[in-house]
Amino acid sequence: MSADTTQRLISADLVGLDEDLGATSSDVIRVLAGRVAATGRAADGAALADDAIKREASVGTGVPGGIAIPHARSASVSSPTLAFSRLARKVPFGAPDGDADIVFMIAVPEGADKDHLTVLSTLARALIREDFTAALRAAATPQEIVDLVQREVGGEVAEAGVGNASSASRPAAAEPSAPAAAGTGARKVLVGVTACPTGIAHTYMAADALVAAAQRAGAEMHIETQGSSQVDPLDPALIARADAVVFAVDVDVRDRGRFAGKPLVSGPVKRGVDEPDKMIAEALRAADDPNAARVQGGAATAAETTKPDEHFGQALKRWLLTGVSYMIPFVAGGGLLIALGFLLSGYGIALAHGDSGQNNAVYTLTHYTLLNLPPEGLAYYLGAAAFQIGGVSLGFLVAALAGYIAYAIADRPGIAPGFVAGSIAVFMNAGFLGGLVGGLIAGGAAYWIGRIPTWRWLRGLMPVVIIPLFASIIASGLMLLVLGGPIAWVMTQLTNWLNSLNGASAILLGVILGLMMAFDLGGPVNKVAYSFAVAGLGAGTATNVVPFEIMAAVMAAGMVPPLALALASTVLYRKGFTKPERENGKAAWLLGASFISEGAIPFAAADPLRVIPASMVGAAVTGAISMAAGVTSRAPHGGIFVFFAIGDVAMFIVAILVGMVVSALVLVGLKKWVRKADAPEPTVVNADERVAVAA
Repeated sequence: MSADTTQRLISADLVGLDEDLGATSSDVIRVLAGRVAATGRAADGAALADDAIKREASVGTGVPGGIAIPHARSASVSSPTLAFSRLARKVPFGAPDGDADIVFMIAVPEGADKDHLTVLSTLARALIREDFTAALRAAATPQEIVDLVQREVGGEVAEAGVGNASSASRPAAAEPSAPAAAGTGARKVLVGVTACPTGIAHTYMAADALVAAAQRAGAEMHIETQGSSQVDPLDPALIARADAVVFAVDVDVRDRGRFAGKPLVSGPVKRGVDEPDKMIAEALRAADDPNAARVQGGAATAAETTKPDEHFGQALKRWLLTGVSYMIPFVAGGGLLIALGFLLSGYGIALAHGDSGQNNAVYTLTHYTLLNLPPEGLAYYLGAAAFQIGGVSLGFLVAALAGYIAYAIADRPGIAPGFVAGSIAVFMNAGFLGGLVGGLIAGGAAYWIGRIPTWRWLRGLMPVVIIPLFASIIASGLMLLVLGGPIAWVMTQLTNWLNSLNGASAILLGVILGLMMAFDLGGPVNKVAYSFAVAGLGAGTATNVVPFEIMAAVMAAGMVPPLALALASTVLYRKGFTKPERENGKAAWLLGASFISEGAIPFAAADPLRVIPASMVGAAVTGAISMAAGVTSRAPHGGIFVFFAIGDVAMFIVAILVGMVVSALVLVGLKKWVRKADAPEPTVVNADERVAVAA
């Protein structure tokens, strides 16, 4: 970043020393906004002042140390600008320790470029350092202020990579202690996210304040700053070993599900600036408290974090799994509601009503109300409502899949083109395969368009108008005019093949799905099988139950490994397992019953060459029995606890029990008669993916 970039941000005529600008924050802001307008950097000083005062009213911009940073994005600003005042009379800006005498006003146009935003965020971080603020107070001339800013945010400081996750965590991790597993009593590892609406000042100040507070507390802290500068996501391995999470945010945390299950301390971003020591102390206490609040979120999004060195195959897998993880809530809610509809109203609710062209659910809801119930009664009416809501929810399956695949590639500008391309895939009868292709094209188009150099005045329109418009035209146009027909033909052939499965072919499919579910316990092979089953649910109907049979086989097979390990370690062969493994075995009963295969991972990591083959044998048996018996599941998750969504629940349980016993007996035999290899490397289990939705 050049010195010229910084000089364009601030000049001596934007600096005032030892001046009385009024008694309130609004007074100071109006004077500084007028100063910006007087230099030609804002078309309307009053409009800029109004925007900054409105921002100030939402949360004060005062920070500890007598500093205030009023800031705003404003359409009236033509060039990113800093205006400075050292006040002779202190003014309240909402800081917890008193009024401010050092005020930097940051004025940013709607389409500010990344270099300017990086400089501004670097300056904001510097303002929490006492040496920098002391120099501002000691400066004798406006030019000295300009020179101080230049030295702080120009040259080597900017080139070092300010404004991202690595720099935010660098102070705490400069000489880190040896990595320790969470909860071992060693030096605590904390991770966190800071974010504010404008993403210019408080985001980065909170990050540095929290890192410094963690150092004082003897902890290791790593922060992901989700601001206006480039966002470098935290390493998934680092998140996996973290003891607790700190969110200092005023906006939604991007990809929050990466932190699912971790102890959580959260608060507004300003608290991260004002009370960092308190937040760190609370996080350290939460790390040791089993009853502490935890991050909520879908576990599968752990795969959504971008790694800087990932190759195309890894990126493609991440894009597809992101789409699947966001699609699952539509499928889960829709499938369970349809199952509830059948429970209350019977399977006839999905059949056509006479010659009306409507199914019984639609006919019931359009001809009756709660005050005028159908002859079948209230339960039937409520079942019709549940069935219809579930059907509408499932209708979003392909569009959501495509939309969030595009989101994984191009971030928010890709969502709209992806949803449109997915909807076109539905229109063309291209199914979930069309959604996959449409999402990839939409995301790729949005990503490419977003990187085309353009005029500064147009940049603000790019993410909300230009990118969605042209990416939708490209992706949906290709789907509608070129790709939709061939993909629809492929889907028809696939559907016909699945519908033709019976007898030996159906059993073989069950065996294959079972082997895949137990092969890597959350790795790519497991995810392929699970994603295939979930994506197919939307094609299931009352007359086409094969997708529901596939889902049942996948869920039942995925429940076998933890249940088999629980049986072997707590009942059949206790002496063959260590005490920690026996404790894990107790927990694995519930995990397995819930279709959470993580319960088998501790065993597989310690002894993969015996645990995984045994798990695969039992899961294959379960998959085969489930498919042979025609067991169905309209729910993509939940295990035995969604029994009401299972068709032939008795055979579902039988299949699981048989596979569980087979796996447990095979494992006991292997432990008794096959010597464990010396120090095996648990390469089969992917540690970064232990919280996958199906694993």
